[in-house]
Amino acid sequence: VQSQDTIARTAEGGDKLGVFTGAYAMNPVNGESIPVWSANFVLMDYGTGAIMSVPAHDQRDFEFAQKYDLNIRVVIEPPDGTRDPDHLKEAFTEEGPMIQSGGFDGLVGEEARLKVCEYLKTKGIGERTINYRLRDWGVSRQRYWGTPVPMVFCDACGTVPVPYDQLPVELPLDAQLGERGQSPLKTLDSFINTTCPKCNGAAKRETDTLDTFICSSWYFDRYTSPQADDAPFQKKAVDYWMPVDQYIGGIEHAILHLLYSRFFHHVFRDLGLVQSNEPFSHLLTQGMVIKDGAKMSKSKGNVVDPDRIIERYGADTARLFILFAAPPVKDLEWSDQGVEGCSRFLKRVWRLFAELSDSVQGVEPGNGGDALPDELKELRRQTHVTIKRVTEDVEKRMQFNTAIAATMEFINHLYTFKDWWNAQKNASPEHKAVLRQAVESLILVLSPFAPHIAEEMASRLKFSKATHECAWPVFEAQHMQADEMTIVVQVNGKVRQKLSVPSEIADDDLKQQCLGDERVREWLNGKEPRKVIVVPKKLVNIVV
Repeated sequence: VQSQDTIARTAEGGDKLGVFTGAYAMNPVNGESIPVWSANFVLMDYGTGAIMSVPAHDQRDFEFAQKYDLNIRVVIEPPDGTRDPDHLKEAFTEEGPMIQSGGFDGLVGEEARLKVCEYLKTKGIGERTINYRLRDWGVSRQRYWGTPVPMVFCDACGTVPVPYDQLPVELPLDAQLGERGQSPLKTLDSFINTTCPKCNGAAKRETDTLDTFICSSWYFDRYTSPQADDAPFQKKAVDYWMPVDQYIGGIEHAILHLLYSRFFHHVFRDLGLVQSNEPFSHLLTQGMVIKDGAKMSKSKGNVVDPDRIIERYGADTARLFILFAAPPVKDLEWSDQGVEGCSRFLKRVWRLFAELSDSVQGVEPGNGGDALPDELKELRRQTHVTIKRVTEDVEKRMQFNTAIAATMEFINHLYTFKDWWNAQKNASPEHKAVLRQAVESLILVLSPFAPHIAEEMASRLKFSKATHECAWPVFEAQHMQADEMTIVVQVNGKVRQKLSVPSEIADDDLKQQCLGDERVREWLNGKEPRKVIVVPKKLVNIVV
């Protein structure tokens, strides 16, 4: 198995590598034989360094099992009730009742974990333990840039801390940088030679500096009062602003920087310098941009010049691709084809706007009445559904890629609607108001992702404000209801039919309609259903 850094090895979606050892272990609970594999994503310092793979319910294990065609067993029941591993497109990692687990069937979540641990301990084959990830932190560095360690060395007194009234020890400005092999501070006598705070005899300063994390672990506290010259920060200001509402960081700093930041903040709290218990209320850890399967770096020669992309496609295309290519928490695989696709999408948006803009010029947006044609009712519904999806994806989940996908789906619907609209003669003001609302909403939900084209469209429609100054569109639930919905019908977890049913249909009526469908009856082949599971608004799974 290749040697890789920890982040690359344990990342979901990363390349899973493994070798079958030829050995087998025995499951101590049920006595089954289990093949033993060596895998690159299993770390020696996690537990004992050997783990029990559960591919149906761990994404890394799932990817590994699929790659090497290993057995997958569903032991936590998904909402659709399926036990067929072939039905899984990814690991099911949510809570649910245990199945195919002997005496533990039906247990859920923490209760299940406690019962399993209790059983293992009773049988003498395992016990519950806490896995601590905290390690000693070596904070000294042999370089110029960093906070000087406030210690001096005296032959008579030993190691002596610099007195409080002499802090901070500042870096000298006349150090000669660029010499290799040792810290520049080691060669600067004017910095090294000092007097001992205890005996006033000759002493030497520590020439190591503190890790730069010492400075970067509390910078957000300093931001609250950057002009303070008598303290690191003012308590009144830091208590007013902290904790940070939304903290966004990169995956490479997800462990150490956050660990140190919390450590510093807790020390500040214990010293009475800050009031809040935690430095951050919400955290988003971003993935890296990779190309050809590797992290972009100058040394690997796989860096993409954004200026070249902007020069060819424009800033909106570059921005849209970066936001659309992957969820923020996942690595983003750079793709020239993906950039080209985003460029085509924006051109498609512009062509659509050019065709519809004359119809809504000077029109006030509105929802229309109840007597709208079905096409306009559906346009109104799609408008409010899109606003809701984009709003929640951005504000609640920070899933910009799915927000953009919702906008793309809305564009597709507008293209279909356009053909009907162009065939209408003398559209009423009420009808135009619904279309104006749709076009305005499109511009505003697109503006965070493609601000330049959105601003140009807003200008041509004579918006009274710039898009970033406009109120965000608000969805209305009463306009989001469809008269009908499509329900997927599964038999033993496999899709066998799709039915259009009234959107407000009761569960019992829905079950009867599914069981009475001719095609579904063919798949049942005369067998009586053991269970019928309804996932509201989505699917019905018939288990036989």
